[in-house]
Amino acid sequence: MKKSMSKPVFLLPVLLLFSLSGQGLVFAACEDAPAPNVNWANCDMSGRDLSGQDLSNAVLTKANFDGANLSGALLENTDLNFASMKGASFDGARMYHTRLVAVKAEGASFKGVEIENSRFSRAQLKNSDFSGSRADNTNFYDADLVGAVLVDARLIKTNFERSNLTDANFEGAILTESVMNEARMHRTRFVEAKMDKVKLDGADCRDADFTSADLSKASFREAKIEESIFDKAILKDTTWSNYKRCRASSIGVCK
Repeated sequence: MKKSMSKPVFLLPVLLLFSLSGQGLVFAACEDAPAPNVNWANCDMSGRDLSGQDLSNAVLTKANFDGANLSGALLENTDLNFASMKGASFDGARMYHTRLVAVKAEGASFKGVEIENSRFSRAQLKNSDFSGSRADNTNFYDADLVGAVLVDARLIKTNFERSNLTDANFEGAILTESVMNEARMHRTRFVEAKMDKVKLDGADCRDADFTSADLSKASFREAKIEESIFDKAILKDTTWSNYKRCRASSIGVCK
């Protein structure tokens, strides 16, 4: 005798009703006005003037901000992962705990920005300008910073591991306890930079300029330092590429 099987036909209208009601679903609303928590994911905001706007906690993933003006904007805890912001201006913006993983920000301006505890890992930042910025504890892991300007920036405990810093300018920057292991630093300028306790193990520092930089207790283990310039650099207790510990009196030359 065959056993009859009951079909859960009642599920179809329930699921249909749920989908129509939109419960649990979040859609980007590109026409929404700038505001905290706004969802502009995948939206085209290129060229927009968003200066001074509060976009804290906003979802801006994969949005297009090319050429946009976000100077002085509030972008705390905002998600900008994979967004495009080529040539955009973020001058003076506040971007604490902001997520900018793999953003395309070539030629963007971040002058005077407060961007502490944020993530720029794998970001494309060629020729960007971070002059006078505060980016303590920020992650630039594997980022492209070729030709970037970071003059007088504060970058304490910032991660530049495996990043490309070729032709970048860190003149006068504060890099205390930052990590630059395996970074590429061809012709990078660190003139008068404060680099005490910075880790540069395995970094390619050929032709880098460390003139008058404070490299006290920094580490260059297995780094490539051929033709690097260390004129008047403070090398107190610095660990050299051959693991030699420089004397406390070392200036310009590891003794």
